[in-house]
Amino acid sequence: MNLELESELGATRLCAVSLPALIGRDPACDVVLPSWRIARQHASLLQRAGAVYIQDHGSLTGVQLNGKRVYDDGPLRLGDVLVLGGFKLRITGFGQEVPSRSDGAVSSLKSPLVAPEQPSFVLEEPRLTAQGEQGFFTSGQADLPVSDSELFRQEQQRLHQALLSALELERRDLSRVSDKQLEQEAFDCLGRLIQAQCAVPKHEQARLQASVCAEAVGLGPLEPLLADTSVSEIMVNHYDRVFVEQAGRLQAHPLVFSSESALRAIIDRILAPLGRRLDISSPAVDGRLADGSRFHAVLPPIAVKGTCVTIRKFPKRRLGLEDLLQTGSLSPEMAYFLQQAVQRRCNILVSGGTGTGKTTLLNVLSTCIDSGERIVTLEDAAELQLQHSNWVALESRPANAEGQGQVDIRSLLRQALRMRPDRIVVGECRGAEAFDMLSAMNTGHEGSMGTLHANTPRDALSRLEGMVLMAGLDLPLLVVREHIARALHIIVQLSRLPNGKRLVHEIVEVTGIEAQRIQLQTLYSYRPEFGFTASGLRSEYVSPSEGQA
Repeated sequence: MNLELESELGATRLCAVSLPALIGRDPACDVVLPSWRIARQHASLLQRAGAVYIQDHGSLTGVQLNGKRVYDDGPLRLGDVLVLGGFKLRITGFGQEVPSRSDGAVSSLKSPLVAPEQPSFVLEEPRLTAQGEQGFFTSGQADLPVSDSELFRQEQQRLHQALLSALELERRDLSRVSDKQLEQEAFDCLGRLIQAQCAVPKHEQARLQASVCAEAVGLGPLEPLLADTSVSEIMVNHYDRVFVEQAGRLQAHPLVFSSESALRAIIDRILAPLGRRLDISSPAVDGRLADGSRFHAVLPPIAVKGTCVTIRKFPKRRLGLEDLLQTGSLSPEMAYFLQQAVQRRCNILVSGGTGTGKTTLLNVLSTCIDSGERIVTLEDAAELQLQHSNWVALESRPANAEGQGQVDIRSLLRQALRMRPDRIVVGECRGAEAFDMLSAMNTGHEGSMGTLHANTPRDALSRLEGMVLMAGLDLPLLVVREHIARALHIIVQLSRLPNGKRLVHEIVEVTGIEAQRIQLQTLYSYRPEFGFTASGLRSEYVSPSEGQA
């Protein structure tokens, strides 16, 4: 089978392989693509019934066939283009004159682009890239890239420290230097350091220069992960142990930091514009990145194995109910009901476990609010992205080093009531602010919404009762329940299936109190064997006939 291979730099090479052919970064593969985006055994070209098929081995970056991600697809045709982690493989022929597989290497059908004793092709002049890496591919007999070796890691650490010393970042007023100027200065300085002394082979020095520079003045390995729209969550358990969530599933990622100090320096750069700190006296911190992603970090000894970072990303494109319908997260009847409930100013509580999509659903429901209404949102870390011009976003603030200046959600809620809001949206209820939120819902701010962590609607009510009691008003439990029953109209329960899919598991209506217990009626629910079903019970806010329209 004849292929035209194109690297991330645009260099091409013609080669031929016999089938079956294994593609990956491992030197034993038939087609070797040495890049951190390529798994050791990424995919295979297989022959079935006289035709050729491509099979993904469960790789992180996957396989695309003519622009569409595939897992086991074929038959492949002449001119088809396969994309694997930045490399392009174009099918140029299915000739029978394939080379022997006795040595397991990729052979060239035509004259090679470079001399055999040289690397597969020469890299361009060093330049800073968004990914911090310049890829290339070699024949099956080549050694594993130096970036996978201990030598590369040692040089990263040495050059990182040398660059920081040369730039004297801690003594400079960085507010007067643009990010691009600082990046270029660091890149040029690093080039001189590498030219003076570097143990890494010449063809790997461009990769080394870009990765060290990104780690010293940027976000290092986080940059390509933040740019990857398929990644929804990034988890750094240790500086050399990174996991990501893609399509609801957790997977280890080959990107790592060069050292603990490099990871700490990147955290400090993230926190500096936020005015927050992370040190022994304050070993945990929350914040948000410039793109709105939620950021959380914990230091040792709280994090036993080393500094731990978690980043929750949010979709760049603002989603609507139609997007949830396309992904099968709810039924058309449920979508219509929620739209009507928002437009008819029902007070809605979104409940669910961690990572079930509570904030995403809150954003989606906000698209149903009339553009003429004024909305005030309250959050610990600003995540909501509403599409309204008359929207005020308030964010809580922790205490400073002296224990002063704290502004909690409850204080923000009192300020919000003075801003003439039509609706109040609380990002997440965690404590005594629940009482104030319910009071606002009961005093002319109908149509307000909030979220909390709970596994069932009944659990959500129990948690809400506990939070109201935390307000310290010494209210009888029955009074608390009456307060909740009058304020809340709808509870939307979210869940995540074992395969990672997020969906609306249940929609229930609060119908009042009977025998000193808050009464609920289920309107819609999800069952694995039946899918989304309607109970047939009549809602006080949206009639069954409308809900089924």
